Amino acid sequence: MTEARGIAALAQGYAQGSLDPVDVARRALDQARAPGMDAVFITLLEARALDEARASQARWRENRPLGPLDGVPLAWKDLFDMAGTVTTCASDTRRQAVPAAADAPAVRALAAAGMVSVGKTNLSEFAFSGLGINLHFGTPPNPHDAAVPRIPGGSSSGSAVAVARQVVPCAMGTDTSGSIRVPAALNGLVGWKPSSARYDQRGVFPLAPSLDSIGPLVQTVADACLIDDALLGRAPVLRASADRPAARLVIPSGIVMSELEPGVAAAFEAAAERLSRRGFTVERRSVPALDLTHYLFATFGTLVGIEAAAVHRELLDDPAALARVDARIVQRLRLGQAIPAPSRQALRDNRPLLVSALATALAPGEALLFPTVPMAAPPIAALAADPAWFAQCNARVLRNTMIGSYLDMPTLALPCGTDGAGLPAGMSLAMATGRDEALLALGLAVERELAA
Repeated sequence: MTEARGIAALAQGYAQGSLDPVDVARRALDQARAPGMDAVFITLLEARALDEARASQARWRENRPLGPLDGVPLAWKDLFDMAGTVTTCASDTRRQAVPAAADAPAVRALAAAGMVSVGKTNLSEFAFSGLGINLHFGTPPNPHDAAVPRIPGGSSSGSAVAVARQVVPCAMGTDTSGSIRVPAALNGLVGWKPSSARYDQRGVFPLAPSLDSIGPLVQTVADACLIDDALLGRAPVLRASADRPAARLVIPSGIVMSELEPGVAAAFEAAAERLSRRGFTVERRSVPALDLTHYLFATFGTLVGIEAAAVHRELLDDPAALARVDARIVQRLRLGQAIPAPSRQALRDNRPLLVSALATALAPGEALLFPTVPMAAPPIAALAADPAWFAQCNARVLRNTMIGSYLDMPTLALPCGTDGAGLPAGMSLAMATGRDEALLALGLAVERELAA
């Protein structure tokens, strides 16, 4: 991207005159075209980016920036409508779709804050996989292993890699079962999944409408807060956090702490111990809503499978089009389609009960703390060669995050070190639905103490 790292450094450079929005945009576009980036971006928006950068340049020169996001480049997962571009969903079936007539509201909101849209990024086809592998547009390689191509995580794969490789300091993703949080964890980034109703999601191609959310992949929690404010259409909010936080961090016993790779477990425990030493109260206890949610999935199937099959009903009825879809995605859609009516009803009926149970189990100042993904990024080759391992690994990677989506927990995915091989590990900081503001403030404090 630039010598600057993150949004705050860019804004400081613009204010001091050491950085220029047009130069930064051109550098981002050049990096997006660099060797090894062909699977990261699906569409580059050079004309739009340079127009937006020139407008930002003029505002900074006249000392009238729109705010700290003015001139900051970003990328968009190719599920967001952007005027004049095809929303491909990274599927071969949508290459010739009618271009969007208008920007999605989220795109308009960040443009109104002065951000510069560089391009649209790759993803798992139709956003229906946590691994990030794509047969049609390629798989963005995880940048943390130069020797062995590893998955970037999905479905917001291109968005994560664009930020991890510092092409842009922010890329927007979507999250239905973990599609922001998983790639954040596997790429050493911050991922922000809000409560699903927090932002306007019109103009974003759905996967499972009752579970879908949108949010950024960034370098810091402070950057996520700036994006949050802009998406809400408000000026940046000062989120105070005490020097010695009073919040209680609850490490839940049970499913989300089970079957962790040793390196991931060690990184998580080291981070939890550091937070305890830095003044947080860290408690381990049972949170039954998490384990009951996992039991529901094991017994009845998944709500995301049901809703995804409904979204893609026409595709599933079109053999010619379906033949152009990755067979592993088709299999997941068929599994969702095959879930019987009583199981569908059980999944729908139990959801509000478990959401309420979680809210009751967590006091307003309490947050859950647990590993985002129980494993580090596996090699791509083995997954591509073995459909059974693909399905097993996908389920494992998404296990903890799917529970959070069903319970509509706002969640910050935070880096918490590396495993023994130097691959990133991540932890999730989560609260009950609707407690987004409190969680972001807590996230700032957690991030500060981990860096201290």
